[in-house]
Amino acid sequence: MVEITEKVELIKFDEEKYLKEGESIYTQRSEVEAVVDKIAKEGYSNIFLLGIGGTEFEFAQFEYLVKKNSTVEIYSINAADANTQRPRELNKDSLVITASASGNTVEIVEAAKWIVEEGIRVVAFTKKSGPLGKVAQNVIEANVTTGQCEYSYVLQSFLIYGLLNKRGEFDKYEKFADQIKGTFKNLLEIRKAFEPRADTIAKSIYDAPYTIFTGSGSLWGETLLFTMCILEEMQWVRTRPVTSSQFFHGTLELIEPGVPVFIIKGEDEFRKQDTRVEEFCKKINAEYYVLDTQEFAFDGIDPEFRELIVPWIVTSLLTERLAAHYEVYTKHNLQYRRYYRQFEY
Repeated sequence: MVEITEKVELIKFDEEKYLKEGESIYTQRSEVEAVVDKIAKEGYSNIFLLGIGGTEFEFAQFEYLVKKNSTVEIYSINAADANTQRPRELNKDSLVITASASGNTVEIVEAAKWIVEEGIRVVAFTKKSGPLGKVAQNVIEANVTTGQCEYSYVLQSFLIYGLLNKRGEFDKYEKFADQIKGTFKNLLEIRKAFEPRADTIAKSIYDAPYTIFTGSGSLWGETLLFTMCILEEMQWVRTRPVTSSQFFHGTLELIEPGVPVFIIKGEDEFRKQDTRVEEFCKKINAEYYVLDTQEFAFDGIDPEFRELIVPWIVTSLLTERLAAHYEVYTKHNLQYRRYYRQFEY
């Protein structure tokens, strides 16, 4: 991990509040585990992760990791697509897991209504008082005021990995859940280690005509989350997200002076694909930047659990820190939208 040799202050970030809210999130472990016990006792035939936009991308890590470590059938479905064409595998014994920070994401609320009407169980990470919270049979509301992605990830990991434990597929769940108590202190230090680089990178590429972003495996969802939900929606920055494998079948021809490549390099079996993109960029002398998660330590977590938290590292660095530095140079407020949620469409 990069060593911090001097005091680093994170711009536009309240450290004390972050740690306090992180502690609050962790105290909800027993609440989520009670839902796990209930669902496991009832049984289920398969799992659907229902999202759209950011929520769909945030769920991607869980779909990937559950498919890798469990025999349960799990599907990630776009809410708008589900409303248009109901998945054949969705049945009365399915378990649907969804999320909406606002509680009123139009497509998700619409989907939840007909899913519940058909007697299918829904677990929603949302506000209990919101439209979605009033529809879902099981609601988990984060007791925090801010929307850090990793708050959701910790709560969702208690649910999803807890269910795997009940299936006999994650016997070390208790140990994992105990160890992630230090998540927020770790992610704070990781942010500080990355802060100088975040400024350098943002300053170098914020005004590029567009930037190519590659990712793979458990980090593909985080790649889409940052490029589409942050840079495109919140910064109006043009991006080209592409998986590390598909990069070599079209996108590589778009590399030219002024078009940087940002490589999000993970630690799973897809790392060799990320490395291939990096080596190609070296070979042609392209402008490229690498975010390698192996550079960042996560104290207190056993190596066997690291694959489960690597996406949390990436989201804290990109969606939170790099985004803040883009905002400095673009001078475009991250909260300002022209169209998104501004009127009916």
